[in-house]
Amino acid sequence: MVKTDQKATAQLEKPTTFDLNSYLKEQKALVETALDQSLAIGIPEKIYESMRYSLLAGGKRLRPILCLATCRLTGGSTEMAMPTACALEMIHTMSLIHDDLPAMDNDDYRRGKLTNHKVYGEDVAILAGDGLLAYAFEYVANKTDNVAPENIIKVIARLGNTVGAEGLVGGQVLDLESEGKTDITAETLSFIHTHKTGALLETSVVTGAILAGASAEEIIKLTKYSQNIGLAFQIIDDILDITATDEQLGKTAGKDLAAQKATYPSLWGLEKSQAEAEKLIAEALDQLASYGEAAEPLRAIAKFIVTRNH
Repeated sequence: MVKTDQKATAQLEKPTTFDLNSYLKEQKALVETALDQSLAIGIPEKIYESMRYSLLAGGKRLRPILCLATCRLTGGSTEMAMPTACALEMIHTMSLIHDDLPAMDNDDYRRGKLTNHKVYGEDVAILAGDGLLAYAFEYVANKTDNVAPENIIKVIARLGNTVGAEGLVGGQVLDLESEGKTDITAETLSFIHTHKTGALLETSVVTGAILAGASAEEIIKLTKYSQNIGLAFQIIDDILDITATDEQLGKTAGKDLAAQKATYPSLWGLEKSQAEAEKLIAEALDQLASYGEAAEPLRAIAKFIVTRNH
C-alpha cells in the first residue's frame, strides 16, 4: 500500500452494516428473471438460442444493478429502470461475444463456459451480438413505463453514444491498434479503458438517474462517481489478469500479457496500480456524501470493485 493514499484506505476500510453480498444476490435474482423473460425463443431458433446462451450465462450483472440502484437513489423505482437495466446487459453481452471472436481477443471461455463462437460458430456469434444490440434499443422503447418520454429518448441517445465510435467501439479500435506497441502512454491507456469499459459503467449509473428525473447537479455528481469506478474497475481487471487463476476469472488468465497489451501494471507496476484504483474509489465515494445512508449500495459496490478477486 502506498503511504500517500491513507485517505483512500480509510474510506475503503470504514465499517458498514450494509450487507453487500445479500444485496447483490437479491438484485441479481431480479435481473436474471427479467433477462430470462425479456428474450423468448423465436424463429429461426438458432439465433435466439445463441443470443440467450450468452445473455443468460451468468456474471455479476453489475451494470443493471447499478442502473436500478441509481434510479431508486434519485427517486425512481425498480420497475421504471428494469427495461434499461436489461438493455445494458444486452449491450454488454454483445460486446463480450464480439470481443471473444478470433478477430478480436480470440478467447475460448467466458464466465467459465465456452464462448459463443465456440458453440454456434463465428457467423452466428456475430449475428447474435448484432441481434442483442438492436434489441436493446427496441426493449427500452417498448417496455419502459411511467417515465417521461423525453427521458426515455435521452436514455436511448445515451446508449447509442456509449456503444458507438465515441464509446465502446472507439475504445476497442484503439485497444486493437495498441497491441504489441511499447510506447503506449498512461493517457492513451486511460482513453482506451474510459471508452471500452468505463463508458458502459458510466451510462449504467447515469441512465438510472435520467429515468428518475434527477437534477442536473445530481447527474454531475453521479457521472464523476461512475467515471471513477469505471476506470478503477479496469485497473483491477488488469491486475487480476496477472494475479488470478483461470477459475477465478472464468476465462483465460494472462491473455493481456500474451497479446502484448499495454496494461496499468505494465506501466505502473502492481502496487501503484492498486493504489491508483483505491484513490479513484475514494474520490467516487466523495460524490455520494450528500445522499447519506441512502447511497450505501453504491458505496458498497464501489468498494467491492477495488477489493474483488474475480
